[in-house]
Amino acid sequence: MGGCVGSHHDSSGSLNENSDGTGVALGRNQPLKRERPKWKSDYPMTEGQLRSKRDEFWDTAPAFEGRKEIWDALRAAASAFESSDHLLAQAILDGASITLPHGALTECYDELGNRYQLPVYCLSPPVNMIEERSDEPDCSDPDSAAADASTGSAGDHGPGAECLLRLRLSTGRDLRLAVRSSDTVGVMKRRLQGQEGVAAATQRWFFSGRPLTDRLHLDQLNISRDYVVQVILSQPPSQLPLPTTECAGTVPGNEEPLPIQAPTPVGH
Repeated sequence: MGGCVGSHHDSSGSLNENSDGTGVALGRNQPLKRERPKWKSDYPMTEGQLRSKRDEFWDTAPAFEGRKEIWDALRAAASAFESSDHLLAQAILDGASITLPHGALTECYDELGNRYQLPVYCLSPPVNMIEERSDEPDCSDPDSAAADASTGSAGDHGPGAECLLRLRLSTGRDLRLAVRSSDTVGVMKRRLQGQEGVAAATQRWFFSGRPLTDRLHLDQLNISRDYVVQVILSQPPSQLPLPTTECAGTVPGNEEPLPIQAPTPVGH
């Protein structure tokens, strides 16, 4: 395993020294500490962005190393830990035979000696988290798709300064979208819908590798004039019309007329 460090458990439940001869002892299993880690994000992060970042980690980490059942236990323990339910978190760890050499979920081991590391953003929110504005409907909500798509003015907050925002669609097309500095991402999605006919609910916007939630305002994003916003489109394919070339009274793939229908002459 890529996460294995060459350690193993003895019968007392402690981790022995590494087998590489360094003599570095990882120490005995420690109870989970109550202190939540404090950290600062590289950029002000909303709750939606934090949730997206966590989901990405939990979806990808088990695919590369470790055992899935241990990852599932760690995810449950991390959720209980953040909710300050330390008894439940400790019970989950003990039930899965997970060892914490330092009493923290940032470094832990299963009973086979495989190493697991949880990033701090899975254990606590950043100190510079910002609140999403609740006065703008989220386009991920089906109800918000019914908002005005022609102007995008339904959730506009004042005129703001007009500018052209550079967008790069996942189809490979680059374009410029007329927006205002007071626009939210949700409003700009509807502006793009009005201009390009792409449903707002099928758009996902990213800037500098981070997802942009619908309630963020353009003036909060600090996007320079020539910077590009990535737009991932998940527009489902349109429904193809049913074939109209079949003769009346026949079933596709079967040249015999339906028994319940009488032959009908067709004029030329």
